[in-house]
Amino acid sequence: MYSVSKLADFSPAALDSAARELKSALEDEAAAVSGEGEWKALRDRWMARKNGILTQLNDQWLKAAPAPAKRDVGQRVNELKKLVEEHIDSASARISTSGTASRLEQERVDVTLPGTRRKIGIEHPLVRTMNEIIAVFKAMGYSVAEGPEVETDYYNFESLNFPPNHPARDTQDTLIISGQQGKPLRERLLLRTHTSPVQIRTMEKQPPPVRVVVPGRVHRADTADATHSPIFHQVEGLAVDSNITFCDLKGTLDQAAKAMFGSSVRTRFYPSFFPFTEPSADMQISCFKCGGSGRLDGAKCGMCKASGWIEILGSGMVDPNVYGFVGYDAKKYSGFAFGMGVERIAILKYGIDDIQLFYQGDVRFLEQFA
Repeated sequence: MYSVSKLADFSPAALDSAARELKSALEDEAAAVSGEGEWKALRDRWMARKNGILTQLNDQWLKAAPAPAKRDVGQRVNELKKLVEEHIDSASARISTSGTASRLEQERVDVTLPGTRRKIGIEHPLVRTMNEIIAVFKAMGYSVAEGPEVETDYYNFESLNFPPNHPARDTQDTLIISGQQGKPLRERLLLRTHTSPVQIRTMEKQPPPVRVVVPGRVHRADTADATHSPIFHQVEGLAVDSNITFCDLKGTLDQAAKAMFGSSVRTRFYPSFFPFTEPSADMQISCFKCGGSGRLDGAKCGMCKASGWIEILGSGMVDPNVYGFVGYDAKKYSGFAFGMGVERIAILKYGIDDIQLFYQGDVRFLEQFA
């Protein structure tokens, strides 16, 4: 271990010899440093203010030198100080680079391995049900269309053949945006009560053939209870082309019902009324729980209320009056439309008895769909 020796001879030759001995010891000690702890010990040993080797050079060489030799000794001490600092810095840079390389080696990632997939949770049961319905119709060649939830009276009612005195236009049934009294009726804003306005917007944008499904959220002035909600979701569909008949409507919806509820499900239609379709029909499916018998395990089936049938949607042939609003030739084109409530389909599929469970965000309920 190097230590500063006292000089009796301050001649240039003696100083050169002492300096070579110090440089050799410095190089050896700096080269042996392999970690931060060893580097700190080296720095303190050579540069500490109280008893470091540089301090000892001042005391035992410079202060002890006779007056004629002080200038030469001072220059050599300064050169040695600079050399010590350079070696200390060099050792620090070397172990820092080595440590970084070591850490990089430890943290090295094989980029050819598959990535870690982030867990993003699950689809809400309503979203899942809506996507399943959309997938059924996309497989039959339908595209997806969307539109605004805040609509004008024109798109929500007038263009869909609702007369001015229709009950659905009353504020008791429709959520009207405030401050609209000064506008013409057709320009007044409201929260859409169905996704049918998107059908009108789609027909305005493109000529037949048209085949779209329209998913989305709708709003009505209903009191929230186990079977009603002021906000719910629909999926509607529209097909317009030449020579479309009611048979096409029945075949399409029968195929969709079998895709959603099983191939053994049967369908039936019975007359109904909607302002924008004529003729109109509600569609029922045979109960997929009791097989349409109305009884389950010797008791009345609660799913279909012992009737063997469950209503799931409304449908009909597009009323020719509607074509007048979008510039279609009613003599050349025909089409059908249908609409179903997503909540109702989800309730049937999952056996849920309270629609409010979909909106309350209770994790205990949602975890059942993981």
